[in-house]
Amino acid sequence: MMGRTHALTGWCAGLAVAPAVGVTTLSQAVVFAATTAGYALLPDLDHPGARASRLLGPVTGGLSWLLRKASAGLYSVTKGPRDERKKGTHRHLTHTLLFALLLGGATAWGTAEGGPWVVVGVVVFGLLLAEDGLGDWLLPVAGGAVVWWVAENSPNALAELDSVAGQLGVAVALGCFTHCLGDALTESGCPFLFPVPIAGETWYELRPPKALRFRTGKKVETTFLFPVFAVLGVLLIPGVWPALVGFVNDVFSSSTT
Repeated sequence: MMGRTHALTGWCAGLAVAPAVGVTTLSQAVVFAATTAGYALLPDLDHPGARASRLLGPVTGGLSWLLRKASAGLYSVTKGPRDERKKGTHRHLTHTLLFALLLGGATAWGTAEGGPWVVVGVVVFGLLLAEDGLGDWLLPVAGGAVVWWVAENSPNALAELDSVAGQLGVAVALGCFTHCLGDALTESGCPFLFPVPIAGETWYELRPPKALRFRTGKKVETTFLFPVFAVLGVLLIPGVWPALVGFVNDVFSSSTT
């Protein structure tokens, strides 16, 4: 399982996309990125041993069971003539662009119609997923960002929550999308474009040439990809890169005088 790497790439994707969806302050960016990081683990809810499936005990375990049944049923009625003989559970329904878009759209609609407390529920679940993937440090950081964000918008904090429904939809869809991109780089690939038929397969696993694939949990992931995205995850935090560039410029300016 690529739990930590999925969450970290989701964090980076959230920080990179945040300005494009109107997330401008540091507190908002941290909450948005942490939510995206959490939902970057959600597609693995189709595996009983995944972090997402074990997060809330029988609650997420039950959701995992339902997803596996739904995915297997969909696979059995949609597989093409050249699709492999598989159960159609893990890395099928939840590992598609269609799933990401539908879940993101449902989140945007549900949070807009359900009001502030539905927004809180979506964010808290995302933060719990992210904390489980990246470590306990994230929960107080993201929790502090939420408190900061509420304080900035007080006394209209709950009213402001209604306006972030669309942003949460993007965060959820982006997290799932990022997860699929990561899996598409592994040896198993990812049926990203389902239900588009490719070479006789409805569930065609997209993947790069063999030389560019990597195995989950092995050296390429643990010694290269994770450290690279860890550094990127810091540099993308609003204000960090300009501060770093300014510091370097000051150092070089002082050394030349």
